Amino acid sequence: MTAPENTGRRFHAYTIRHLEELLQRAPLTEDQRLRTRAVASVLPFRTNAYVVDELIDWERPFEDPMFRLVFPTEDMLPAEDIDHIAGLLKADAPKQEVTAAANVIRFKLNPHPAGQLQLNVPKEGEESIPGLQHKYRETVLFFPQQGQTCHAYCTYCFRWAQFVGIADLKMANNDVEQLTGYVRDHPEVSSVLLTGGDPMIMGEPVLRRYIEPLLEMDHVESVRIGSKALAYWPQRFVSDPDAEDTLRLFERVVDSGRNLAFMAHFSHQKELESDIVREAVRRIRSTGAVIRTQAPLIRTINDDADQWAGMWRTQHKLGMIPYYMFIERDTGPQDYFSVPLWRAWEIYRDAFSQVSGLCRTVRGPSMSATPGKVAVDGVVEIGEEKVFSLRMLQARNPGIVGRPFYAKFDENAVWIDDLKPAFADKFPFE
Repeated sequence: MTAPENTGRRFHAYTIRHLEELLQRAPLTEDQRLRTRAVASVLPFRTNAYVVDELIDWERPFEDPMFRLVFPTEDMLPAEDIDHIAGLLKADAPKQEVTAAANVIRFKLNPHPAGQLQLNVPKEGEESIPGLQHKYRETVLFFPQQGQTCHAYCTYCFRWAQFVGIADLKMANNDVEQLTGYVRDHPEVSSVLLTGGDPMIMGEPVLRRYIEPLLEMDHVESVRIGSKALAYWPQRFVSDPDAEDTLRLFERVVDSGRNLAFMAHFSHQKELESDIVREAVRRIRSTGAVIRTQAPLIRTINDDADQWAGMWRTQHKLGMIPYYMFIERDTGPQDYFSVPLWRAWEIYRDAFSQVSGLCRTVRGPSMSATPGKVAVDGVVEIGEEKVFSLRMLQARNPGIVGRPFYAKFDENAVWIDDLKPAFADKFPFE
């Protein structure tokens, strides 16, 4: 087999220090570049040579969803906030002054949605366990400290607060004994999800350190890895120095009788087109791991039914399983990226109708909200009232999972908090 193009490329990251240089590739004015840097002073920016050279159309960047996926633009945040930061940058204000102003804006952006710090973090006695979340009975999320960055950052990232250098906002833990001790003491936990950031930023020896102890517990049925590496750095599984060792680790999980679920984040069809992505997918699947795909529905990037249908068909053809269409969470630049709930449902429905039953494994559009995952099943008329039909796909309270309920129709609603109950005094989770 001929090696895919760019197989031997070594990883090279770009951060905010390189942003001005990178923006020279695009037809931006000096003021536009300044305002872009202002946004990047608030929201994290990181990309790499593969994304910049292979995925972005630099001749038409403003029409290119991959450009908006990675590069901040000035309309992602309120104009008055950008005016303030841009003024500081133009005046060469001290870094600490810019950071202080950026932090004021950051704390207005709901950095930790869905109660993830207040409600999801378990305790040992009176002490919270950092870097661990246990929202749903069967599943524990773990944030390995060495995996709390990514090969590139998405501008819509709902975990942007992990990457802005504020210690109080970061979720991370490098204590394997704390992880395994908690899972061992909770036999109801059948699945452990390594998340971030991106766990695949870690080398194989570190990844193995977290995974191997889980294989000693009979009640752990699956290990999940949440990652966008297939889209942003597929070389991780093909040509990186520890690519083969990583694949052997995946095999070990499968050989232990467990499911290794690789939760791949693909935002756009463009991310699936290169030969090296397809080779990376083939290699991961050859270990016995199952690749499930998911992404949020994002305005200006993938708010198009044909785009989703194309992604699902391509993913299915490559042996992956379409899993979730999410709704953009209520954090960060939600006002810029969000799609009204009725429109999200239409896009899902129209994409769903274009694919075969084998692609219809995908669930959504789903809100990962405080009470759980809420699916928008449709807009219907009951009697003479137009309502949203909703359903809990997952919940803190397992007793309400799968139960349909209704909310009054609101054409401007983008999140569960915007809705009011229909035919009832309260929602099932209240």
